[in-house]
Amino acid sequence: MEPVYRRVLLKLSGEIFAGAAGFGIDAGVVTSLAKQVSGVQALGVEIAVVVGGGNIFRGTQAAAMGMERARADYMGMLATVINALALADALRQVGADSRVQSAIWMQEVAEPFIRGRAIRHLEKGRIVIFGGGTGNPYFSTDTAASVRALEIGAEAILKGTHVDGVYDSDPRRNPDAKRFTDVEFLDVLNRGLKVMDSTAISLCMDNSLPIIVFDLTVDGNLRRVVLGEDVGTRVGMRRAS
Repeated sequence: MEPVYRRVLLKLSGEIFAGAAGFGIDAGVVTSLAKQVSGVQALGVEIAVVVGGGNIFRGTQAAAMGMERARADYMGMLATVINALALADALRQVGADSRVQSAIWMQEVAEPFIRGRAIRHLEKGRIVIFGGGTGNPYFSTDTAASVRALEIGAEAILKGTHVDGVYDSDPRRNPDAKRFTDVEFLDVLNRGLKVMDSTAISLCMDNSLPIIVFDLTVDGNLRRVVLGEDVGTRVGMRRAS
């Protein structure tokens, strides 16, 4: 089978990095992520990654406890760079070439985000990892994923999670929750479905950028998604009948 996408952006939550511990970085999990990402890149797919930082620090939670929101968000952005560096090192260990670009200037550990340079890295067969969110407080890494995907000309956002798609209610609390195979952007917004935040969804809707939500903890699922197999939930697009 041939990949159905030429260039994609993978969105990883910080929680993915923590594994079963729920906090910090699980080396085995990050190695598994690196193998999946490098395996997709070996298919000829240009892949960029946006990482969250919730396994280390979550700005919204700190703000709720009284910390200044902007400062808390900047701390969360720094946490995403830690995860980006961990993934880059795991990719190195499995023989894949990658570059970390940060929206916050920190030249000793990462390149600054430069759109043309990021695209050039992809064209040269490198995996680009975006850290630092958008570089602005009050914006989530979901929004950063949407913005970066549009900037690099990605054909889809692949959102790797712990669940196998988008449900009409929380499947952990409701055993009768229904999983969607396809769902429209407006349905996501109107029904408050847990896909990405409303800013990110609106950006994707306005630019017809599909999102595929799938369970990244199942080995091989990332490969199946880029090969067009029936995995997860597709947001903003309908399957051909």
